[in-house]
Amino acid sequence: MKLKRMIFLIIGCICLGLGTVGVFLPILPTVPFYLATAFCFSQSSEKLHTWFLGTALYKKHLQSFVEKRGMLLRTKISIITTVTVLMGIGFFLMAVKGVWIPCIILAVVWVAHIIYFIFGVKTIQPREEQ
Repeated sequence: MKLKRMIFLIIGCICLGLGTVGVFLPILPTVPFYLATAFCFSQSSEKLHTWFLGTALYKKHLQSFVEKRGMLLRTKISIITTVTVLMGIGFFLMAVKGVWIPCIILAVVWVAHIIYFIFGVKTIQPREEQ
């Protein structure tokens, strides 16, 4: 196996593991890791890529985004809620210590996330998904 394919295989497996952990722990984002997994597996092995596209994890968390460039409303709300809670905790802890510049940066990143998910990601109706 070529070195390039082996590197993509290793990175794909790591991303698959992190994305799967992210399904259960809201600290890790699932979708970006699964996107990276799909890309890495497509570069390393057609068999692995086909397998990943057939998994329930891919179909539940990524298929609608990849195929229709959108997400279900419930998925968008889940992501926004998780991001808001985690960034809110970080913001609160920094504000208590009086560290204001990182608070401002975190607030700007949070606003960018909200704008992206509301205006940048199409909302798919449940009947469209099937």
